[in-house]
Formats: sequence, C-alpha cells, structure tokens
Amino acid sequence: MNMNATTPGTLLAYRLDAVKPSPSMAAKMRVDALRAAGRRIVDFTIGEPDFPTPPHIVAAGIAALNAGLTRYTPSAGIPVLRQAIAAKLLRENGLTYAIDDIVVGCGAKHIIYNALAATLNDGDEVIIPAPFWVSYPDMVALQGGVPVVVPCPAADGFKLTPAALERAITPRTRWLVLNSPNNPTGAVYSADELRALGAVLERHPHVWLMTDEIYEHFVYGDARHASPIAVTPSLQSRALLVNGMSKAYAMTGWRLGYGAGPRALVKAIVLLLTQSTSCAVGMSQAAAAVALDGPQDCVKEAAALFAARCDRMVALLNAIPGIHCPRPDGAFYVFPNVDGLLGRSTESGKTLSSDLDVMMFLLDEAGVATIDGSSYGMQGHLRMSFATSIEEIEAGCAAIAQAVARLRPSSGSPVSLNPSHQPSNKDQAHA
Repeated sequence: MNMNATTPGTLLAYRLDAVKPSPSMAAKMRVDALRAAGRRIVDFTIGEPDFPTPPHIVAAGIAALNAGLTRYTPSAGIPVLRQAIAAKLLRENGLTYAIDDIVVGCGAKHIIYNALAATLNDGDEVIIPAPFWVSYPDMVALQGGVPVVVPCPAADGFKLTPAALERAITPRTRWLVLNSPNNPTGAVYSADELRALGAVLERHPHVWLMTDEIYEHFVYGDARHASPIAVTPSLQSRALLVNGMSKAYAMTGWRLGYGAGPRALVKAIVLLLTQSTSCAVGMSQAAAAVALDGPQDCVKEAAALFAARCDRMVALLNAIPGIHCPRPDGAFYVFPNVDGLLGRSTESGKTLSSDLDVMMFLLDEAGVATIDGSSYGMQGHLRMSFATSIEEIEAGCAAIAQAVARLRPSSGSPVSLNPSHQPSNKDQAHA
C-alpha cells in the first residue's frame, strides 16, 4: 500500500489498517450478546470494580449539578481538581507538581492517546513491555508510531529488565511505557527494579517515560507501589505520570483521568483537547476533587476486598489440572498459563491449539468469559478479572474445572506455544 496517498474513492485513513478493535470491549460485546440470547455467563473479562461509586462521591456530583456546574470548564480541568491532584501526588507519591503541570481528560486512556498524538512523528518508536494493556500498541500505531514490543516472560516476573530495555532503545525511540501494577499480569515493580530501569533511561536522554499508575492502590502481600519518577527524580523533566479515578474510586463511567508532566507537554495535550473534546465533564471533575481530598477508607476497603478475591481465584485455578496461575502482586487480574491444556480435544473432536481456542472452549462449554493472552502480547495465557463477587469466582472456576475434566487427553506430544512459559514472539519484535 502507498502509505503517502489514498486510493481514489476511498474514505478511511490507511492508519486504521494497523489498528484492531479493543479485545476487552469485544469480549464485553460477546458476553452481552450471549446473555441477551439467554445464556448464563460468568464474566471474568471486565476491568472495572463491581461495586458502585462511593456515596459521598456521588453526592458531590449531584451537588455540582445543583450548583450549576453544567457548562464548559477550562480545557485543562477546573483549578480545584488540579489542585487536589497536585496535593494527592505530593501526599501519596512524594512528587511536586504545580497545577499548570496537570491536565484533566475523559479517562486515563484519553490522556495517553493525546500525549502520543502530541509527541509522535511517523516512524517514532515506543517501547512497550509485554504482556501489555491492549490499547498501547494500537494507540501508538494510530499516530504513525512504531510499537516496539519487548517480551517479559514469567521467569522475569512479567517485568522489563534493564538489559532488555537497553537492547530495545534506538535513536528513533521516543517513549518507554511502564504500567505498574500491570494489566494483565498484576506485576508490580519494586523500587530497586524501577531504579535500575531509571539508570538505563538516564543514559538515553532522548527517551521519555510514560508511567501508567491507574492500579496503584491495589497491591497485595509484601508488594508496594512506587512511582518511577519518585525513585529516579531526574526523569521528572521528561516523564508523564498518568492516573485516573476509574479503578480506585469505582468511577469508570464518570470518565475522569489526569496526567502530570513538563509544562510544554501538558500545554500540547491541552491544545489537542481544545480541538477535540473541549473539556471533561464538569460534575465528574467536582466529584473527583472530593474523592481525592476526602476520606480514603473506600479505597482501602476495595483493596482488601480484591486481595481476598485474588487469593480465592488463584487457589481455585491452581487446583485445575493443566492450569498454572501465579499470584499477582497488584491490579485485579490473574494471568494463568494454559499451556497444559493445549493438545487436548473437546468431546466434539476439536483440538485446543492456542490460548484463543481455550478462551472459546471455556466460553462455549463452561459459560465462562475470559480474554486470550495473545491479545496482551503473550500467547499461552488467559486474562481473568477478579473484580467480581466471590460467588461468581467460585461458580466460574467450578464450571471451568468441570469443562476441563471433560477434555480428552492429548494423542501425542502436548502442544506448547510458550515452552518453559517463555513468550513466542521475537525479542523487540515490532507489533
């Protein structure tokens, strides 16, 4: 295809050829369709808390509406919210930002998209450790950039190593995207691990850091969240911290996220907002300010609830032959390896040859919805959310166990897309 021109009579931009629909959104549509047809489906795909927004935050949104906050706001966000974000970053992360270093958007995804749009030229590279959140590579491709996917196997805790980062950097590298706690694996980088990665970035001053910390409050056991900017302060002048209200405060539908970074970058993002969405919703901004400034008991309670659900799901999945599920250190997902099921066949004679086959088998035969690991950059795995009730977790895992027990043994050597749990895609392969 001629990438510099369009075929006469065509409408769509060529960049759409490199973009796939969001697998998580596709999974939700599939679940909704099956339920509409009368099927009982246990849904482990959804990446949002299953409980309502805390009442005091809802009340703040209602009060904002009653007070007349129903008009356009400043494109960067209302000052009271940006001040609340600055106070939060200082209080919880040890980071100092002025309100002019902060921009508010319609969700963390909105901030990431506009940051990439503001900084990428055709051919610029963005390093994305795999497994990755599904939207990173596609958002890079939409801006004409090149996603450089660096496999991070289970043997490394699904984390980027300094050596792998060093190998991935080229003169065209514009960004490294780090997501800790990670979606889909739940991996959490320690301060020492972040410090080692920071030392690599310090040797390459042309590489910027985008740190996605949307799951920061959900860490379990001995894990502790640390912001890479706080660990390596020299990076603050070329880093964008991204966060939002969706996960910690159960505000997914309020669509409110934010970014903090160098003023020139923030101004560029605001410029794009003025020409696209104009601003985030006023009542959502007012509610977010109350959430950040108010009591944090609701966040601690959610974290404790997710920790209990995590333990239960991990135990139940590890009791199923053919499934190996490491315990995540954060977020609200598990990323079990299902290589042990490959090569086995269903009662109808269908051989399971990939994680996609396993995903469809569990949906068809167990009535359990999951997402294939290939969509997250690592074959042989499934992503399963435990942002649902213990009852649903137990029912879904029981249905999986029953379906797996009906599988016929492999007739030959077992199929494995990830020998020794290693990723199958090449080091630093371009997505």
